[in-house]
Amino acid sequence: MSEPAAVCYKCNEVIKQRIITALGKTWHPEHFACKDCLRPIAESTFNIQNGEPVCSDCFVRNYSGTCFGCKQPIIERTIKAMEQSWHEECFVCAGPCKKPLVGTSFYERDGLPYCRIDYEQLFAARCAGCAQPITENAIVALNAKWHRDCFKCKRCTAAITSSSFAVEDNQPLCPACSG
Repeated sequence: MSEPAAVCYKCNEVIKQRIITALGKTWHPEHFACKDCLRPIAESTFNIQNGEPVCSDCFVRNYSGTCFGCKQPIIERTIKAMEQSWHEECFVCAGPCKKPLVGTSFYERDGLPYCRIDYEQLFAARCAGCAQPITENAIVALNAKWHRDCFKCKRCTAAITSSSFAVEDNQPLCPACSG
C-alpha cells in the first residue's frame, strides 16, 4: 500500500517533487511564501503571523516592535516594562552600573529604569549630617532632612531625641549644650 500523495496547502495540487513541510502542512517550494509580500520563503527560518508564514523582512517591517533602548527592531523575546518594549539585553539600569534588570525590581525616573542602589545614589534626598541618601524615615529640621542617627548635637555629638533643641551655625545643639 502506498502513502497518500502530498497535497500543496496553497494550490491543492499533488506535490510530485520537492516538498516543504511547515506549520503542519505540505507545500510546493514556490508556494511556501510570505503572507505579506507573497515572495517564496527560501530561508530555513521564518516567522509566523496568524498561522501563516512571514519572511524575516516583512516580520521586522510589519510586526516586530522597536526597542525603547536601542531603537532597533525586536525579533526575539520582548520585555514589556514601563509601557515600552525592550530587547532583554537593553533593559538595563540607566544609572552608572548598567546592570540587567530583567526579573528584578526597579525604580522609574523620567521614563528610565534604575536599580535600587543607583536610584538612591542619584535621586534620594541627602542627609544634612552625612550627605548619604536617605532611604528610610528621616528627621526634617533646619530646612533639611537627616538620618535619625545623624541628627546630633554639634558640640557633644549626642543624639538629639527631644523635640526641642537649639541652633548654632544652622546645626542642632542639644538642650544640655545650649544652656
